[in-house]
Amino acid sequence: MNFALGFKPPSAGSSGPGAGRGATMENLEKQLICPVCLEIFSKPVVILPCQHNLCRKCANDIFQSANPQWQSRGSSSITASGGRFRCPSCRHEVVLDRHGVYGLQRNLLVENILDLYRQHESTRAVSPLLPRQQQHLMCDDHDEEKINIYCLSCQTPTCSMCKVFGKHKDCDVAPLSSVYIRQKTELSDGIATLVATNDHIQAVISQMEESCRSIEVRPTNTHT
Repeated sequence: MNFALGFKPPSAGSSGPGAGRGATMENLEKQLICPVCLEIFSKPVVILPCQHNLCRKCANDIFQSANPQWQSRGSSSITASGGRFRCPSCRHEVVLDRHGVYGLQRNLLVENILDLYRQHESTRAVSPLLPRQQQHLMCDDHDEEKINIYCLSCQTPTCSMCKVFGKHKDCDVAPLSSVYIRQKTELSDGIATLVATNDHIQAVISQMEESCRSIEVRPTNTHT
């Protein structure tokens, strides 16, 4: 069982123990993202022969899509071999026994790390300004899949199954939440820039108006 956390040391600009812990937790969270649903792994977590990890639910979704005849058990060959699917991370073919995804080994190491991670997250202060829980929109092409990723190539929200098997399988995607945060930040930065620019323009206008008033007063002073 192999699960490399792949921690990177804090950047040179980071200072203090808090910065190091923040970088470590951020790196850990990235390692705990399922490549199918693009969310933190949900238990049970299974490890594939290629050493990549999946939520068992996500593995089952991929398996069912690749082997629709498994549900009916109408094919003796499928029943005997258990079917197969490809790893969404490396495209390595995964051959299952008659137990299907339930025959895959659980990655207890990852599950233990998940428990520690969630315990750490539960101790963090929760901001009272967080929005109320949002209702998830469902994918038009996959009725049981919620829209949880954003297609960067097509500039549209979509679901994980669209990325794995659907019309967005060759596209670049990102978690919908991270795109939302990034775009919100960019919008806030843009508004701040516009406000600062407006303040500067107003200051220039005030200076020009003051200069105009000074010019208008000078001839009067000359005649007097």
